[in-house]
Parts: sequence; C-alpha cells; structure tokens
Amino acid sequence: MDAFRAFENGSLLPSYFAPARWDPFRRPLDSIQPWQFRLLAAVMLLVTSLSLAENLAVILVTCKFKQLRQPVNYIIVNLSVADFLVSLTGGTISFLTNLKGYFFMGYWTCVLEGFAVTFFGIAALWSLALLAFERYIVICRPLRNARLRGRHAALGIVFVWSFSFIWTIPPTVGWSSYTPSKIGTTCEPNWYSGAYADRTYIITFFTTCFIIPLLVILVSYGKLVQKLKKVSDAQGRLGTTRRPERQVTRMVVFMIIAFLICWMPYAAFSILVTAYPSIELDPRLAAIPAFFSKTATVYNPIIYVFMNKQCGKKFSLKIFVSLSIVCKTSNVTEHHFLLCDHCILMM
Repeated sequence: MDAFRAFENGSLLPSYFAPARWDPFRRPLDSIQPWQFRLLAAVMLLVTSLSLAENLAVILVTCKFKQLRQPVNYIIVNLSVADFLVSLTGGTISFLTNLKGYFFMGYWTCVLEGFAVTFFGIAALWSLALLAFERYIVICRPLRNARLRGRHAALGIVFVWSFSFIWTIPPTVGWSSYTPSKIGTTCEPNWYSGAYADRTYIITFFTTCFIIPLLVILVSYGKLVQKLKKVSDAQGRLGTTRRPERQVTRMVVFMIIAFLICWMPYAAFSILVTAYPSIELDPRLAAIPAFFSKTATVYNPIIYVFMNKQCGKKFSLKIFVSLSIVCKTSNVTEHHFLLCDHCILMM
C-alpha cells in the first residue's frame, strides 16, 4: 500500500517511466502522435459498441423467453454478462483515455479499471472453460446418467466468479499492483516489475487463470470430437451423422482458434516482460496484445450463439426480427440427443 500511495503522489513510477520521468496521469507519451491515440480510440469505440450490443441482446432474449431458461444457457448468459462488463468498464474507459492520450482519470480509477477488466476477463475465460467441461459431461457422459441441472450450473457460476475474484483482488491489497501500461491509456497487472512479489503473482496468476482453463477447453473439446467420431463410425450413416460431426468439429476449431488469437498474444507478452522486465519495447507494440484481447468480447457471442447450427434459421430470424430465440426440438432421435442435448448449444 505504501507503493500505491507513493505512485499516487507521483514520487514513485515504474522503472520504464524513469528515464523521462513521464507521468501517465498528467500528459501523453511524447513518442506517440495524437492521431495514433485517436485511431486506438476509434478501434475501442467500434469493439465496445459491438460487444455491448451483442452481449446485451443475448442477455435480454434469454431472460425474456422461457424456453431458453435452460441450465446450460445460464452459463452462456454468464459469459455474456462477463463480456458485457469488460466492455462497459475497460472498453469505455479505454476509449475515453485514448481520446485524451493519457490516463486523465487518475491513479485510483486506473486501479479500478485494471481490477475490473482483469476480474471480468478471467470470469469470461473460466465461463468458456465451464461451458467446455459441461459439454464434455453431457455428450461424453463419463458419469453415465449425469445431467446438468439448474443447481449444477449455479454452482459452476459461483465458482467462476469466486475463483476470478480470489486471483484478481491481491494486486489491490499489496501482492503486486495494477499500473498504467507502457502506452499510458490502459491499466493492467504490473508485468514489468522485477520484484519477487510481482513475479510470483504473475506466474501464479497465469497458471490458474490462463493455462488451466485453456487445458480444460482443449481436453474437453478433444474428447467431445472423439466421441462424435465413434458415434458416426458405429452407426455408419454417412449422410446423417458425418455432416453434423463436421459442423461440430468446425465449431470446435473456431472456438479454440478464437480463444488462442484473443488471449495467446497477451499471455505470451505478459510472460515475456515478466521474465525480462528490462526489455525495451515500443509502447505501440506493447499495447497491441492488450487491445486485441478485448476483441474476445465480440467473438464470443458470434461463435457460441449466432453460429450455432442446432438452433438454425429460427434463431437468426428471431434475433434480427423480434429479438427472440426459438430452438428446434422436433424429430430428436437418440443420435441427435448426442448432437443436440435439448437443442441447447452443443459447445
């Protein structure tokens, strides 16, 4: 906390600010042109607007229509809530600060933004992992007659938010800190400090909040694809089984690629600067991974909802015409039960 107070008073700045004594709370970085900040502001405005609209639509239509109030959709809505809050806090603040070219809102708003974006972002990541694990349990049935119920989904959601809070609150109470990024318009965990406490936090943070959920996603979807292949080969109906299998496989590939595209650059960059805190990077280059990770809030609704083949044309029609979603539930065979568990998203 002493470090926080010193930073707030401007007497203590991260090492990468030291040469020019640049204060990110008072003025823009001299090496970046004003038009470049305005470009970043325009990008953030577009990303934030799309994310808020898409995720709000998912939340509203799921709450409005009773047929969508299924346990797995609780997880979908939880994902949309987390993405919505990431954009509402981090996206909005980042847009405003880039318009000015520096973090004019002050130190404590920086801490609040760093905490909020990290907290809601990790909640979204773990929601993806929870969704993947739920699909593995339902489709592959390792627990035989296990079935997702409302209380199971609720417990999973409680775990997601509790776990995310546990690993994002430490920087606000002394284990590491939230500080301005190198570009000075966003705030994030202190990757650049070479202090032992900061490095141990970063290593623990990425193990629990990136590596583990990524492994859950990869293993769950890998098992899911294997199961579908076995079902297809066993039944031998090429026209009716391999087509949905290909659809599911393609969906899985899209989800994993989107996850890696959004978060792998940010994770790799953070690990790099944690391992080599003295490394010199152009602030514009250092800002790209953080801004890129925020685009995940736009991709998630598209991949998990709007690209869902099982809900088909009815879903798209209701979204764009009357903001409702109707899932197809007719003609469900035993094989389709494996592919469409009550027409809830298969992911």
